[in-house]
Amino acid sequence: MHYVSTRGHAAAQNFSEILLGGLAPDGGLYLPEKYPQVTGAELDQWRSLSYADLAFEVLKKFATDVPEADLKALAHKTYSADVYRNARAGEDASQITPLRVLEEKDGSKLLLQALSNGPTLAFKDMAMQLLGSLFEYTLAKNDAKLNIFGATSGDTGSAAEYAMRGKKGIRVFMLSPHKKMSAFQTAQMFSLQDPNIFNIAVEGVFDDCQDMVKAVSNDHAFKASQKIGTVNSINWARVVAQVVYYFRGYLSATTSNDQKVSFTVPSGNFGNICAGHIARMMGLPIDKLVAATNENDVLDEFFRTGIYRVRKSAETYHTSSPSMDISKASNFERFIHDLLDGDSERVRALFHKVETEGGFNLAGGPGSDGDEFAKIGGFGFQSGKSTHQDRLDTIRDIEQRYGITIDTHTADGVKVAREYATPGVPMIVLETALPAKFNETIREALGRDAERPAGFENIEALPQRFEVMAADVAQVKAFIAGHTGL
Repeated sequence: MHYVSTRGHAAAQNFSEILLGGLAPDGGLYLPEKYPQVTGAELDQWRSLSYADLAFEVLKKFATDVPEADLKALAHKTYSADVYRNARAGEDASQITPLRVLEEKDGSKLLLQALSNGPTLAFKDMAMQLLGSLFEYTLAKNDAKLNIFGATSGDTGSAAEYAMRGKKGIRVFMLSPHKKMSAFQTAQMFSLQDPNIFNIAVEGVFDDCQDMVKAVSNDHAFKASQKIGTVNSINWARVVAQVVYYFRGYLSATTSNDQKVSFTVPSGNFGNICAGHIARMMGLPIDKLVAATNENDVLDEFFRTGIYRVRKSAETYHTSSPSMDISKASNFERFIHDLLDGDSERVRALFHKVETEGGFNLAGGPGSDGDEFAKIGGFGFQSGKSTHQDRLDTIRDIEQRYGITIDTHTADGVKVAREYATPGVPMIVLETALPAKFNETIREALGRDAERPAGFENIEALPQRFEVMAADVAQVKAFIAGHTGL
């Protein structure tokens, strides 16, 4: 299995060669030359597997240069009930991502797939825990060191830091938008005192942080001299690890391969739902992939109109589902590459237009950049939008009907999922986080605090360690270079 850039000007590489990096040298994102296919016989065989064994079966199709015995050991080390121990009452932690039926109405079924039982109570743990093990394994084999440089709107950062803390040969430099995460998210990251963890609070929004990561990734000399790698979902291994839980969700919700399911995915940076797109391209019988956005609705606008219009920092709303306060979806390029049938020159031109003019138009007609919007339905994509009031209403409704408290992002997913319910096709909403991470809004919706798993009771009171910095690439480069020695 070899990987190529969405922009076509980078040499093909294997899984281990792209694992520690992020962007390809030409500024594009890595994709396999061809998506591996899954047969009906394989799906039948996989139905009875543990999550760790399923992860191994999926991953070995992509990481063909990693010895299978090593890959299997890494999967079993990562996906254990000890790591994913924060299951809700009534959930089986050994299932890793248990399904729960929320409602059945008029022949349609709405399910919730629990993805937030890991160490940081967010779905990002599903990939990040594996990434931490893969990084450590690869670095040890090569006697190498790595400086991880990433950006977070709230959950990626803590998941990365908890996965990498204390790991030999690894330092983490994580950017986050200053004072724009929830108090819990902030405390989760900034209270870590491990000497290999560095938190940088950027005076701006998430997109400013993400732009700085891309700028550093595109400075090839600096990236090489400082041994920079990334854990954002521009990293291919992050996305492919997320593909696994789409297979698990499908196999848990069905009894035979002639059945289809749909997924609704709270979506800001397009990484989570991109994994669903990849699973569908591999042959998983997915009917719809529904992107649920908050007030920052750049993705909803595209899937409704064919126009991709990036918002400026000043136009990006600070909302009660802050992990989706994103107006430039960095993983979107992978889907556009597939939508354009792999035409890397057009991909390069369109994303150059994003940088210079703020977007592109695939709706067809005079002045547009193409008419591929007409093909969107063939990929199963649909979308919807949720607001703060929708969030409150949905949290209250799910609590009153089913006695389940959901977080704000998952509430966005449930609200939009209900709009696309189809008789005979189960709709699985991917849970984003446990509600404790967004207690301010839970208190507003329900008049009480969210339950907290053991060990998180007074996290906001812990001492915090972080640097405040302007959205200045030169300043952050100097900070990284000034903190050498692992």
